[in-house]
Amino acid sequence: MSVLHMDLGADSYDIIIERGALQKAGEYLDLDRKVLVLTDDGVPERYAQTVAAQAKDGHVFTVGQGEESKSIPTFSKVLSELLKLGFSRRDAVVAVGGGVVGDLAGFVASAYMRGIDFYNIPTTVLSQVDSSIGGKTAVNLDGIKNIVGAFKQPERVLVDLELLSTLPERQISNGLAEAVKMSLTSDAELFGLFEKGNISERMDEIITRSLCIKKGVVEQDEKELGLRKILNFGHTIGHGIESFEHLNGLYHGECVALGMIPMVSEELRPRLIKVLDMLGLPTSVELDADEVYRAMTHDKKGEGDSVTVTTVSQPGSFEMKKIAFSELYPLIKMIGR
Repeated sequence: MSVLHMDLGADSYDIIIERGALQKAGEYLDLDRKVLVLTDDGVPERYAQTVAAQAKDGHVFTVGQGEESKSIPTFSKVLSELLKLGFSRRDAVVAVGGGVVGDLAGFVASAYMRGIDFYNIPTTVLSQVDSSIGGKTAVNLDGIKNIVGAFKQPERVLVDLELLSTLPERQISNGLAEAVKMSLTSDAELFGLFEKGNISERMDEIITRSLCIKKGVVEQDEKELGLRKILNFGHTIGHGIESFEHLNGLYHGECVALGMIPMVSEELRPRLIKVLDMLGLPTSVELDADEVYRAMTHDKKGEGDSVTVTTVSQPGSFEMKKIAFSELYPLIKMIGR
């Protein structure tokens, strides 16, 4: 077991990384109260039931798998369930799932009675390396990603790598795209690890190093006023693709992978593409550049006609700069086919 401490003053919490942690949820989390375990129908049912069984008064609420559940109607349904079950401000919500479940559960916990406790048990690579920590919670609205939400830090996060054993390869690659993202901006040695291969044998190290990177960034800039924007590397174009790319069924990490390619130097680009190919991530896609551009201009990180983007010339270094949205248009075509 290893423990990372997120130092955010009154909102500080521990991230516990341990194989088998799910079975010890009652030891690590305060479940001696009414608990709603939020999960989706793509997660093995036994995961949520294992947590609920360790609570004094545990209830499981299951939503549909996928981005469709990150919506105002689903948000409302979960809130109604808490109300129906008589949850008070002393009770808690536990997310057992990937990024969609974590975002939804955190946003619900931030809003119900102006805030109740929230725990996160991520079950995908993407959520274990990235979305389970940091406190950004949200739902989508009118086709725009994460446009309605709140900052809500969890009380504790349990990272159990054994939960990844049921994931298909594509989901593992999807999550590793976020780890590649963090290696490019902040950890040249981690990027070198990706270039060497043997990823499955180094998964513990990849997840721990990625969490350390994000932890350090969030501690310095919790509300994304400056440095935290580096975590959006690849996301401006990536979110633009993701906003309408349901036609091709691309996952979030796959869209981020595509979004990183135009934002690295010409020298680094072949190395990145080689890593993405090795991980089974896309390096080009059929797209409508105009549609992607329109979605990008709704980006909540935008500032009028411009947006702050992160670029990488060499692994482990980055540059943030403010550019006009129009400058991104030709970069979109770089990944089209």
